[in-house]
Amino acid sequence: MIRGLGIDLTEIDRVKRLAKRHPQYIDRILTPREQKQYEQYSNQRAAEYLAGRWSLKESFSKAWGTGIGKQVGFQDIEIIDNELGAPIVTKSPFNGRVHASVSHTGQLVMTEIILER
Repeated sequence: MIRGLGIDLTEIDRVKRLAKRHPQYIDRILTPREQKQYEQYSNQRAAEYLAGRWSLKESFSKAWGTGIGKQVGFQDIEIIDNELGAPIVTKSPFNGRVHASVSHTGQLVMTEIILER
């Protein structure tokens, strides 16, 4: 049974500019394990990864029904790419199954989260 569905669309360059202006932004968005994956990338791929995690966590918070804020924050959700590059939610406040999808263009990242009981 589906408990929630969330989608998000994020501009990659906007996230890239924020990270450049405010380096602490990366620590706010990414968990330590996500940061290890992020550090493996450079240039556009790094920007896509960071924007993808931002967008996936926004999608999760929408599926959860709260948005990012007091009930769920960026550090409460962790999404690690598996060996094939698929995003896997490894930590969240939801006790069911979490399905994650991410897709990029040169300018945008689109994500979807489905919460299933």
